[in-house]
Amino acid sequence: MSEEELEMIITQTINGAMATIPSYLNEIKENKEIFKVENPHEFVFGIVMGMALGMSGVILSAQKEMPTAEDQIKVRDIIYKYIPEIREQIFKQ
Repeated sequence: MSEEELEMIITQTINGAMATIPSYLNEIKENKEIFKVENPHEFVFGIVMGMALGMSGVILSAQKEMPTAEDQIKVRDIIYKYIPEIREQIFKQ
């Protein structure tokens, strides 16, 4: 898989995760006693980042060869460049 293809898949994954932001924030708001979350926005940021990093790890693992440390760093760097956009999307809610 080329780096361009990998970035496209990661971007789609991040966009899908970001689409869940309103529902997660509502779920936390409606179930405050269950979640006991002090900062719902930071909590949702963690969920979205976990989804992005986790799905990207699955994508890398599905390749013919084991992902190298360099592959993992590339994925991390691609995801990290979206952090400002992810945070903006969460905190505007």
